[in-house]
Amino acid sequence: MPVLDAALLGFLDAARRAVLATIGPGGRPRPLPVCFAVAGDAIWTPLDLKPKRGLDPRSLARVRDVLARPQVALLVDRWSEDWADLAWLRVEGTADLIEPGGAGHIAAVAALRQRYPQYATQPLEGRPLIRIQPTRALAWGRVAERG
Repeated sequence: MPVLDAALLGFLDAARRAVLATIGPGGRPRPLPVCFAVAGDAIWTPLDLKPKRGLDPRSLARVRDVLARPQVALLVDRWSEDWADLAWLRVEGTADLIEPGGAGHIAAVAALRQRYPQYATQPLEGRPLIRIQPTRALAWGRVAERG
């Protein structure tokens, strides 16, 4: 993942959640908090079983957005009352939907389960995942340091 160096990968690894921003109809940004994991040369976010409006994960707004307009951004931040420790990382990239059995799906499910114990009992191997291929990374603050 040449866009993300060791310091940026470490910052991602320390984060428990991110905000995924897709582009909705009419160019409207559509941000939402997501779980994620890095596997291979991509960042993956699941379409898990947390309550959602529809039963079919392919009907979710974020999936429709990615299929129509694959440019996305993923934002991870670190807040601190000591503003010298503030930091954020924005990863821009191209997203796609990877169906079960698709390239990288098995490794991504394993990475998500290792990162989030809540996924141990969820049938992620039978659900599509969103894969983000990073194309650009922008960071601010003490990304490489823990405050």
